Amino acid sequence: MNDLLSTLVLSRWQFGLTTIYHFLFVPITIGMVFVVAVFQTAWVRTGRAHYLQLTRFFGRIFLINFAMGVVTGIVQEFQFGMNWSTYSRFVGDVFGAPLALEGILAFFLEAAFIGIWIFGWDRLPKGVHLASIWLTALGTLLSAYFIIAANAFMQHPVGFRLDASRGRAELTDIWAVVTNKVALAAFPHTIAASFMVAAAVVIAVAGWHLARNQHLETMLPAIKFGLWTMVTAGAVTLLTGDQLGLVMVDTQPMKMAAAEALYNTATGQDASFSIFTLGTPDGVHELFSIRIPYLLSFLSTHTTHGTVEGIRELQAQYTQVYGSGDYSPTIWVTYWAFRWMIGFGAVSVLLAIAGLVLLRRGRVPQRRWVWRIAVWSAPLPMAAMTVGWIFTEMGRQPWLVFGLLKTSAGVSPNVTGVEVLISLVVFTLLYGALAVVEFRLLRRAAQRADELTPPEDPAQDAPETIATVY
Repeated sequence: MNDLLSTLVLSRWQFGLTTIYHFLFVPITIGMVFVVAVFQTAWVRTGRAHYLQLTRFFGRIFLINFAMGVVTGIVQEFQFGMNWSTYSRFVGDVFGAPLALEGILAFFLEAAFIGIWIFGWDRLPKGVHLASIWLTALGTLLSAYFIIAANAFMQHPVGFRLDASRGRAELTDIWAVVTNKVALAAFPHTIAASFMVAAAVVIAVAGWHLARNQHLETMLPAIKFGLWTMVTAGAVTLLTGDQLGLVMVDTQPMKMAAAEALYNTATGQDASFSIFTLGTPDGVHELFSIRIPYLLSFLSTHTTHGTVEGIRELQAQYTQVYGSGDYSPTIWVTYWAFRWMIGFGAVSVLLAIAGLVLLRRGRVPQRRWVWRIAVWSAPLPMAAMTVGWIFTEMGRQPWLVFGLLKTSAGVSPNVTGVEVLISLVVFTLLYGALAVVEFRLLRRAAQRADELTPPEDPAQDAPETIATVY
């Protein structure tokens, strides 16, 4: 019972659940704003009505998701002070700069130009209005980068000095923080994966309409765009993930060892990558596995004769540097999260390739199961991103800030487990209600056909203002 009411355990659960919930909206927002911008650019350049219809149609989906993402993101700020005050004091001086830049520069850019885009349809020249959505997209990229830069400090602290007397890290070099090599590697990987998520949304929505043999003139170009985006973004995600893996080995070798459940240092052929493993309940001993020789060596060092440090050797090193304690994360979580991330992403790309083959030469599959796959595969890229972030954060444990502050030391000292439990229940109920609202709004926006109906007057290309109230 004491463990169930532990402030630390409940705070970790609350932060994890609310963060994952908020994160569901982030990649959709990042990816969908570019989808809308591309369709609107195609309309401005070609004048074809179906591009305008797609702009308005997916613009509504983007706006719903953007609004919900802002609402759920506010809760994150409260948690820092409520449940993690020690952590907030420790990193506050460092985090202040990138998060201030995110709020003042990036989010201001998003908020200002998204308003111009919403209300400027029939008030601005086409080129100026088009620029507003591209500037909104730029704002989402900047926002993502500054947040990733703040998170990168937790993975690889740079640009600071430690004031032991005050128990805090103090910023000394903002440029070092925003050019952290972890951030530089994680940003393109995250953005490419977000494009995969947005592509999955486009594919699913278009597949739903095509299954009913409706709006072929708009949904066929849309699904082809989504499929090509999925394949292209998937390739970029793979390449950027490879580079991020190299940085991870350099900065957090324990995370890579945990990703493979590699207990003993291995070299060359012995540094293999297991596709599937069964082990003892404690995860220490392997009973059965399917392995690819040399692959872990290649992923970690880009050579087939590289050496990958094992958990036991790293544990001994960390004990000497940081003192006694267990410095390995929960192995089964990191092991399977790493594989689910790769598996969900790979299946998404393979399905997209199959879809392109089925749609070649303008053919439209008549079997409904094809479109059911298109619809029901939509969560795969999002699932890949979610478990990828779980791997990133859980693989860093037991550290909140790697090498500087343990998770157990970052919790608020004056908050009781009962108080955290109450807030956890409240947030869960609130987020559950918001999830129902979000799903119904998105489903209604995806299924409604007014934006997809060609105008009676083909020359009329100025749409009504896209409403923000649904």
